[in-house]
Amino acid sequence: MAKQVILTGIRANNDLHIGNYMGAMLPMIDMATKRAGEYQVNLFVPDLHSFTTPIDHHKLQDAIMNNLRVFVAAGLPIDSPDVHIYRQSYVSAHSELTVILDGFTGFGEMSRMTQFKDKAKKLHDDLQEYVDGVDVSKSNKNVSVGLFNYPVLMASDILLYGTTYVPVGDDQTQHIEFARDIAERMNRLFGELFVVPKSVKEQHTFFGKDQGLRIKDLVDPTKKMSKSDGSGRGVIFLNDTPEITRKKIMSATTDSIGRVGYNTDQPGISNLLELLSLFSSRSLAEVRKEFEGQTQYGLLKEAVADSVANFLADFQANLTKVNDKALKDKLETSEKAMNAIANRTLLKVQQAVGLRPKD
Repeated sequence: MAKQVILTGIRANNDLHIGNYMGAMLPMIDMATKRAGEYQVNLFVPDLHSFTTPIDHHKLQDAIMNNLRVFVAAGLPIDSPDVHIYRQSYVSAHSELTVILDGFTGFGEMSRMTQFKDKAKKLHDDLQEYVDGVDVSKSNKNVSVGLFNYPVLMASDILLYGTTYVPVGDDQTQHIEFARDIAERMNRLFGELFVVPKSVKEQHTFFGKDQGLRIKDLVDPTKKMSKSDGSGRGVIFLNDTPEITRKKIMSATTDSIGRVGYNTDQPGISNLLELLSLFSSRSLAEVRKEFEGQTQYGLLKEAVADSVANFLADFQANLTKVNDKALKDKLETSEKAMNAIANRTLLKVQQAVGLRPKD
């Protein structure tokens, strides 16, 4: 391929929230907008990855399309010929290459993956009986082989397209290193099968070390906003009504200091100041100048509630304008193109390992 490939995933399931929007979606859309032309930008929906932990499978298809609509409403340039959006499971080479790479992957390699150990521990320790409406109190709560094998499938996602750059957070840097390791291992054994992705250090240089903001939970502002909150009280979802949004923000955790300040001793107030800056398009310095020193937290909360509610009203209006036909046409076109690329890579690997005759 003439252009280097940037690859990243669009979440397949779960309701998206303002933390996802500011921390992951906008940087991804900005990257796709600015890098397209110079690079081929692959944005795929990792639907096979989505059920490595329990989900409601009956809602998966709707969730995939809804999340894609959200990205389009947020400005994803689907009219760009260098931006491709596709569903992982619609390119069967992802699954087929994973089975082949499994034969060259050590059990010990996967056992050392810290994300697997962390997620496995959480599944065992989680006292909730339901996740996204699915009963996980019994057999479904077991740690799956799919979760254990996640890095091999991720390596296939990357290697099929000759990917050079993959923007990932610190929790997945091991996965990038594994993708590099398995690519180099296969290349040593069978010749130049794969493009080896850039190292984690080079990825951070290319994208910048801080890849997105981390908005904090409204109930526990020491943690980032996350769907795993369970109650949802500390999370503002992109489909929350203005009334629900205001209620959550007005109930946000603050402190007993009684004076607005931006510091580590006041994580709740600091989070509110950051939210106001982000959603009012004002600098943090400007917001701090207006509110620091005030002794009534209610005024700050009201300002935050107004700005976030106004943002959601505008965003939800844009969401209703998304052209579903244009989105589906883009998926169909991209999936046809990605199948052609991935199948060429897969055939080369199949021939190298003896599964297909060589030309």
